[in-house]
Amino acid sequence: MLCILGVVGLLLSCNEGRQDKRVITPWGEVQTDSIPSTENFTLKDIVSNGEMIMLTLSGPETYYDYHGRGMGAQFLLCEKFAQSIGVSLRVELCKDTMEMVWKLGRGEADIIAYMLPDSIVKHLSDSIIDSDALRFCGAYQTAPDSTRIQWIVSSSNSELADTLDHWYKPDMLAEIKKEEHRLLTTASVKRHVYSPFLNRSTGVISKYDDLFRKYAPLARWDWRLMAAQCYQESCFDPKARSWAGARGLMQIMPGTAAHLGLAMSDIHAPEPNISAAARYLQELSSTFSDIPNVTERQNFVLAAYNGGAMHVRDAMALTRKNGGNPQRWGDVARNMLLLREPAGYNDPVVKHGYMRANETVDYVDRIRARYAQYRGVPMGKLPSAGGSFSPVAPRKAKKKHKYHV
Repeated sequence: MLCILGVVGLLLSCNEGRQDKRVITPWGEVQTDSIPSTENFTLKDIVSNGEMIMLTLSGPETYYDYHGRGMGAQFLLCEKFAQSIGVSLRVELCKDTMEMVWKLGRGEADIIAYMLPDSIVKHLSDSIIDSDALRFCGAYQTAPDSTRIQWIVSSSNSELADTLDHWYKPDMLAEIKKEEHRLLTTASVKRHVYSPFLNRSTGVISKYDDLFRKYAPLARWDWRLMAAQCYQESCFDPKARSWAGARGLMQIMPGTAAHLGLAMSDIHAPEPNISAAARYLQELSSTFSDIPNVTERQNFVLAAYNGGAMHVRDAMALTRKNGGNPQRWGDVARNMLLLREPAGYNDPVVKHGYMRANETVDYVDRIRARYAQYRGVPMGKLPSAGGSFSPVAPRKAKKKHKYHV
């Protein structure tokens, strides 16, 4: 509600300054008039073009990147609608609700998939856009104050609005949230759970040890660290596959495989998969070459492998702003956890929005704990990995493990 009040204030302030036909937007642009009349795509145009453009804000309920896959209930619901009309969905993240309205009015997108109150329409008249230019339709909810909040399209696109209203059913949003929850649990990962040691007494970790020894040097890693990461990713199951499409021992995404020259026909084969992962680790190590300490850099690389380099850089920027050391994983991990909250992912230094940061922090900690076990060194005697959060103690090999992938 505070966000909506802020938007209304901005819109009214724009209206007050409209005598000189100039509007200063929150993102710094100066317009010489209100939104120009731009012809929006009709539903037929969208279908013919094969793409629908969605405007929204970053957040756990709206949109965020998760292991290379778009997530968030509003996005998933809008994606489902796009699929129903046979088009792909492109997401444009905005800084605030005013920018969303601005872009929709200019014809730069087709739909605002973000719950806005219908009461906002009366505040838009004679400001940056004519209130008649908007139409509320599609997905809706009732706010705690009984206000109806809903998606928006251009009123000139009545066919799209009518199609959305006909398509949307009241139980769809709840069902999408259930599906998202299912996807985000380890129950959606198809893999066998093997022991973290093939033969503890002889120091044989897995039947892929020779491959880890062969390819880990590409990334200048101890092969046992790569083995520990592999266990975290797939529990040494070469047939492992996640709901997001990650495959094989090192859970490589199809897009990453294409980037690395790994054919999909080989993605489940142990050697090509491990080789490609080592090249990717080498690439990420170069990306974080500004981290001088080797052990620290490994933590940043692991975090990027799991959560994406752009989110790691966001956490580093937030760490720097908050007075921490952006080259020390312990400091960055603490600030990364702030990316779960609006104050964190909406901070001006954050460029890529919301992140399920607890999973990435946990991912690094678990691999470090497993690596210590593989080295035969108790956790308390392991050289400092940057003061990360207390790792989970390794369980006995006979028990099944539930790790995030």
